[in-house]
Amino acid sequence: MCYDGFSFGSCEELAIGRGYDETLAAMSELITRPEDPRAADPLTVDRTLWEVHFQDVLHYLKVLELEEPLSRLSVIHVAGTKGKGSTCAFVESMLRASGFRTGLFTSPHLFDIRERFRFNGVEVPKDIFLHHFWWCWDRLQADAGPEGKMPGFFRFLTILAIRMFTAEQVDVAILEVGLGGRLDATNVVRSPVVCGVASLGYDHMELLGNTLAMIAGEKAGIFKAGVPAFTAPQPKEAMDVLLKRAKELSISLEIAPTLESYGVENVQLGLEGEHQQINAALAVALCISWACRSPPSDRIHQLQQEVARGGLPDSFLKGLASTKWPGRAEVVHDPSGRLSFYLDGAHSPESMEACANWFCSVVKAEKGGSLKGESNGTHCIEASSDVLLFNCMPKRDPQSLLPPIINTCMRTGVPLHMALFVPPYSSLISLDKRIPFNGATSDLSWQQTVQRHWESLLEGKLSELKNSTDCGGQQEGCIMGSSSAVVHSLPAALEWFRNCTSRHPHLRLQVLVTGSLYLVGDVLRLLKH
Repeated sequence: MCYDGFSFGSCEELAIGRGYDETLAAMSELITRPEDPRAADPLTVDRTLWEVHFQDVLHYLKVLELEEPLSRLSVIHVAGTKGKGSTCAFVESMLRASGFRTGLFTSPHLFDIRERFRFNGVEVPKDIFLHHFWWCWDRLQADAGPEGKMPGFFRFLTILAIRMFTAEQVDVAILEVGLGGRLDATNVVRSPVVCGVASLGYDHMELLGNTLAMIAGEKAGIFKAGVPAFTAPQPKEAMDVLLKRAKELSISLEIAPTLESYGVENVQLGLEGEHQQINAALAVALCISWACRSPPSDRIHQLQQEVARGGLPDSFLKGLASTKWPGRAEVVHDPSGRLSFYLDGAHSPESMEACANWFCSVVKAEKGGSLKGESNGTHCIEASSDVLLFNCMPKRDPQSLLPPIINTCMRTGVPLHMALFVPPYSSLISLDKRIPFNGATSDLSWQQTVQRHWESLLEGKLSELKNSTDCGGQQEGCIMGSSSAVVHSLPAALEWFRNCTSRHPHLRLQVLVTGSLYLVGDVLRLLKH
């Protein structure tokens, strides 16, 4: 069977009687149960158990006889707080455009679990996924013993990715760290070709630590002796830790050169947002290092020659321009032309600021420089047509996530006169996204808490501006209104937006959707399906 450059063997023998729904049900059993307080994040485990679980992954690889195949796999390993997924997407796109057969493992997914496993930029086909899933599952079940001990959800997915990429013999596997680095399941890779660290910030502090130095120490755990490493520019506190670890291993650690340093200007990127320049630069450095350190072949030799000539190879420029990464700085327009959704899965303070900057720049460009909304004479929306649709997990701190939105919008003169807070729509403990999470409307206390934080922060900002005569040169309209609401479900919120534009033909709504990739995925699914 041939699929996008890959020749897969027959998979029928493992698929008989075990379809995709059964596979999703089996995998859902590996996710933390809802009665466990850790269920808010399937990746989260108790710190004291984290190292034990990491060692378990090594055992599972041995059971599946994947140790030797993994040692031969050509891996680019990327950690970071924000931008690591985009960096991996850029890397994959550039190397695919250069003629290499790529495997990409990322998390989380928006619609279908198979999005996490991509061959040549396309999610793994269903029959291939079933084949490799049951190959791993059956062998691990046989080894589980009376207690039925199986890998946790993300650890199983990592093992499955290793099985897929080694069995299908990709030229290069790009692995995105799930959480942290040192004890992340992907760190079972002992000899990657090159490692990268995207921008660092505060996230998963319950596991990684509450200082940048501690977080950087966990991320630097992917560094290996004899393996070069590259990083995006970092705060000094984090950079010092990365450099210290690199020195301990006697390896080079370089800040990735800017795209302009290659002698090219205005490089077109497939992903929007100024912060993507940093991610793309890191991706270029990783690709060049990978090409220089890979075993010789005709394609490698050709790419090395292009790199040696200076500038960026044409295939890299093509790959950067064609990179797609759903749910990150993505815009979806309603057929009416008067309702648009600006979606970004930002979920850390730093990424929220980048998200808000992107949203404001796009909205200002679309308005042609006009910063004032037109009053429509109704309470449906105030002067501005810009709205926030937000949800975040209870483990995250809205007091650190919301200020970047408020501050950026006020600074740039793009008003947000309405904020809607919604509960989860799809369950975090089921992989079947066709089934809504029926319990979503039973408890809105968290959304009400987030709303109170929003109103409190906004009130403080408005107080600061009472005596100010300048707000980015556009005082009128740049001070945000205090309207906010908790909506009982995501479908109800989307219906509210549509009703507004339907009842008021001169109104145009621009909705920023952020706070969680799960929220972004659910909105995209409801809009597109």
